[in-house]
Amino acid sequence: MALPRSVIDDLIPGLSSALGSDLPVTSPIDGSQLASLKTDSAEEIDAKIFLSVKAFEAWRDVPGPRRGELVRLFGEKLRAHKEALATLVTLECGKILEEGRGEVQEMIDICDFAVGLSRQLYGLTIQSERPDHVMQENWLPLGPVGIISAFNFPVAVWAWNACLAFVCGDSCLWKPSEKTPLTALACQALFDEVAKDFPDAPEGLSQVIIGAREQGNQMVEDKRVALISATGSTRMGQEVGPKVAARFGRLLLELGGNNAIIVTPSADLSVAIPSILFGSVGTAGQRCTSTRRVIVHRSLFDQVVETLGRAYRQIAGDRIGNPLESSTLVGPLIDEAAYLAMQEAIERVRPLSLAIMGGSKATVQGCDGGFYVEPCLVTLASQPPEIFQETFAPLTYVIPYDTIEEALEIHNGVPQGLSSAIMTTDVREAEFFKRRSDCGIANVNIGTSGAEIGGAFGGEKETGGGRESGSDSWRAYMRRQTSTTYFGKSKPALAQGISFDL
Repeated sequence: MALPRSVIDDLIPGLSSALGSDLPVTSPIDGSQLASLKTDSAEEIDAKIFLSVKAFEAWRDVPGPRRGELVRLFGEKLRAHKEALATLVTLECGKILEEGRGEVQEMIDICDFAVGLSRQLYGLTIQSERPDHVMQENWLPLGPVGIISAFNFPVAVWAWNACLAFVCGDSCLWKPSEKTPLTALACQALFDEVAKDFPDAPEGLSQVIIGAREQGNQMVEDKRVALISATGSTRMGQEVGPKVAARFGRLLLELGGNNAIIVTPSADLSVAIPSILFGSVGTAGQRCTSTRRVIVHRSLFDQVVETLGRAYRQIAGDRIGNPLESSTLVGPLIDEAAYLAMQEAIERVRPLSLAIMGGSKATVQGCDGGFYVEPCLVTLASQPPEIFQETFAPLTYVIPYDTIEEALEIHNGVPQGLSSAIMTTDVREAEFFKRRSDCGIANVNIGTSGAEIGGAFGGEKETGGGRESGSDSWRAYMRRQTSTTYFGKSKPALAQGISFDL
């Protein structure tokens, strides 16, 4: 199957102005080059940040519902270009086309969510202890928002942040992964089409910074960027966090996961097994919410391992392939480095394992330059520290347990705390799990992957503590102000009954 390169020109009509020799962009499908871009210079980034500040100063005064109207129109633009943008997502990051469509749908969904939110940026009226006083809590626009996104969700994560930031009155600067810059340029082009016909949208409301660590670091360290929202590895967060904290900036981190599903004796395996499979091998195991560990009650351990093994062999036999083909369930890893990291992880755990199945490189006809791999299933007698590091690949560890307390001890015993799940028909086990899981997401009878935009997304511990998307996550993009007004005619009273009379 020939790669549909025409979607690049269709979605990015001004691509020629971004071309250069600094950043080759290749498709993980076959390793072929899609484009080569020039990276932004320090002077260009400084100018973009300056323009973002000016855009914020104008945009913050536009009424919230009017800001929401721009996001609504952007959502309509995404609907009209959903298939093309989904194809470009698949072309550039390698996830299967069905998942590419799902990612663009997430963008559309967050637009809808943000439009409603634009009329619900509520503060509080607070009862004062003093007569003739009224207290209010106001939420005001924060400032330019810097967004750093990862390759595995090259468009949705930006939209989670940007759409909420826009309705909150902020401007946005987006530094996409250097592995997936074309999807960012496509989103920017679509947004520009909407903004040019929207009189209230100032120049520079949304901008893209092309580059790698150096370019991202400049944005991170700039005091004019009020909030840095960074999605990526724990290592990246350890670099970004102190730099933003040193300048007293705001920080929203979405970092690594080491997610687990607990399978209890009462679990319905017809529910559990499909959830484990999608969580483990969907997106070739390259989601931050991918299922890395399956913690199975000893009474079901052999059965679960055997059932998963059959499914893994079936996938390895005929469901790994070109992600543009409808029969494919598992596409390529993003690049050779990801493949090598998976092999290193397998070798690290090999001396400790009971059995290892899969993990070999797969051959896909017509895609010789891509890095395709059979999903790997590793059975263990216990949980060793060697699996604490997140591996972005379809690598799953199966671990036995005897009591629900032990299961949660194993579950919580890793440094990350993003997504978790339990498979059970016992309500007591389910509630015990929800109260004991140390993750930001705790699911019952569904897997660890596939969060909806209506719930706040994020995790604890080395996952960073940030929250994006639904719930009250909009508050990250605004600043809180407490205001007290006295409307009496005599001398106002002091708080706490203090007397200060001359």
